[in-house]
Amino acid sequence: MTMAVCPGSFDPITNGHIDVIQRSAQIFDKVIVLVMDNYRKRANQTFTAEERVELIEKSTRHLNNVAVDEYDGLLAQYCENNSINVIIKGLRAVSDYEDEFQQALTNSVLNPDVETVFMAASSDNMFLSSSVVRQVCELGGDISAFVPPEILDAEMASNKGKID
Repeated sequence: MTMAVCPGSFDPITNGHIDVIQRSAQIFDKVIVLVMDNYRKRANQTFTAEERVELIEKSTRHLNNVAVDEYDGLLAQYCENNSINVIIKGLRAVSDYEDEFQQALTNSVLNPDVETVFMAASSDNMFLSSSVVRQVCELGGDISAFVPPEILDAEMASNKGKID
């Protein structure tokens, strides 16, 4: 069985994330969507890790070979602990590549048995990021085109009272 992990902070999960997860699920026998803590984004988190896991489970329940987990450690170690040898990373633009490439090289040193596969975002989602979704939502904009319907209410509720 070929297992892959699709890591991210997913705060919130977007249609771009769902697209990469669905496409990965067509390629691999099992895909684990791994909610991780991004130390660079801690101050701006909207949802707890547990809430993000729950929202992702709701958004991916139609995919039989997708599971959701959370981890607060090194991705390379998670892969080793769970016999996973493929990491899926979605790329929206060339600017994503530099950071993701550095992470891939680091992971391959920490765990030589793991390979990183880069998956280009579909053209419909190349502009989309969790940060953009949060900003549009905080400013009262309609985010329904950007997130799965299963999390729309949760995202809107999390931003009540943030704008005067």
